[in-house]
Amino acid sequence: MRLLLIEDDRRLADLLTARLRRSGHDVTAAYDGPSGLELGSSSEFDLAVIDVMVPGINGIEITSELRARGLGIPILMLTARDAIGDRVRGLRSGADDYLVKPFAFDELVARIEALARRIEPRTVLARGPVSLDAASRRVTVDGREISLTATEFDLLECLLRNAGRVMTRSQLKEQVWDFGFDAQTKVVDLYVHYLRKKLGPAGHVIQTVRGVGYVVGR
Repeated sequence: MRLLLIEDDRRLADLLTARLRRSGHDVTAAYDGPSGLELGSSSEFDLAVIDVMVPGINGIEITSELRARGLGIPILMLTARDAIGDRVRGLRSGADDYLVKPFAFDELVARIEALARRIEPRTVLARGPVSLDAASRRVTVDGREISLTATEFDLLECLLRNAGRVMTRSQLKEQVWDFGFDAQTKVVDLYVHYLRKKLGPAGHVIQTVRGVGYVVGR
C-alpha cells in the first residue's frame, strides 16, 4: 500500500519508514502538520498514520480537515499513553483506529493490515499524468484517452497497483498472463515497450530496474 506517515519525531519517522518499506509498503513521511495535510489531500495514499502531537496543525485537526474535504482515507492515529481525551477526540474527528505510544512495530503493522482489509480496491489509479480507471477500463494521459489492448491495460494496472514496488519479469508474467502461459519473460519487455510507446512522453513513469524488472513511482 501507499502509506502516509505524519510524525514530527524524525528519528522515529525515519525508522518506521525504513521498516515499513522493508515490509513492502510505499511510504512517504511528513514531519509537520501543514505538509502532512497537503500530502494527505492529494488522494494518492491508501492509508495514513498520523501522530496527534505534530507541530503547525495537530493530528486531530488534520484528520478533521481531511474528512471535511471528503477524503475517506483510513487513518490510524498515534497517541500518548495518558492522552485519553486525544484518543476520543481523534476517533470523533474521523480517525479509524488509534495506537498508543510506545508501541511494538509488529502491532503497528497488524493495525495497518486490519485497516487495509476494510479498503475496497481502488478503481482509479494515477501516477503523474497517467490515470487508469479499472471500472471503465479507460486510460488517460493528461486527460486525453488512449487506446490499449487488454494485455497492455492489465500490465499497466498491475504496475500502478504495485507503485513503489519493483516487480520482476516473472511476477509480472504470472499476474498479467495465465500461469499456464509459458513464453519467456522477454514478452514482458515487449509489452512494456508497447505501453511506453502508447503513453508517449508519459511513458517515463515506467522505470526499468536493470536485471530485475520494472517499477512505477520508485
